[in-house]
Amino acid sequence: MGARVLVVEDAEAIRTAVLAGLTGAGFDAAGRADGSGLEHDLEAFRPDLVVLDVMLPGRDGFALLEVVRRHSDAGVVVLTARDGVDDRLRGLHGGADDYVVKPFALAELVARVTAVLRRMGRTPSTVEVGDLLVDAAAGAVSRAGVPIELTATELRLLDYLATQRGRVVGKGQILTRVWGYTEYDPNLVEVHVSALRRKLGEPRLLHTVRGLGYVLRAEA
Repeated sequence: MGARVLVVEDAEAIRTAVLAGLTGAGFDAAGRADGSGLEHDLEAFRPDLVVLDVMLPGRDGFALLEVVRRHSDAGVVVLTARDGVDDRLRGLHGGADDYVVKPFALAELVARVTAVLRRMGRTPSTVEVGDLLVDAAAGAVSRAGVPIELTATELRLLDYLATQRGRVVGKGQILTRVWGYTEYDPNLVEVHVSALRRKLGEPRLLHTVRGLGYVLRAEA
């Protein structure tokens, strides 16, 4: 599994969706409905990053942010329905690395989590699949040393597939991770996968697994 992410969010539907999105992106994710056992979780789970809702029962997110900073070197992304400048500044001044305001696209949250972890050096910025090198943080892709020009969407798609290299991912997972959609639109995925496959060239790295989805892998 990838980096460990702890999600503290009292709304079950949001917590479940966030955990699914993070797990689908390759993270080792765990969730809690409040911060009552945060000190224990920081010691036992040892998260690389904590997604922390501000509006929580008991100790609120700002109080828990102080706990994280006292007991851990984990990154923190604050998740809040409060979109006022004062709350954002309070979180950042309190040591949060980034924030996401509700309502949000799941793809945005996963991207921000990934970006914070990369800045912290907790997840590799460069992924190798055969002779393909993907450095999404630098926006650079090359194959056998030859640069490949991709659109922003193609880069997000390739970055996701690269982090899941060797694993089959479904169209629904791709839609959620890359576009933040929850509605099923297979044509959108198929069009972008086809374009990306052409740009990656031969021998083929991006494979279709009939009835299941796609996998990025170098054939032996």
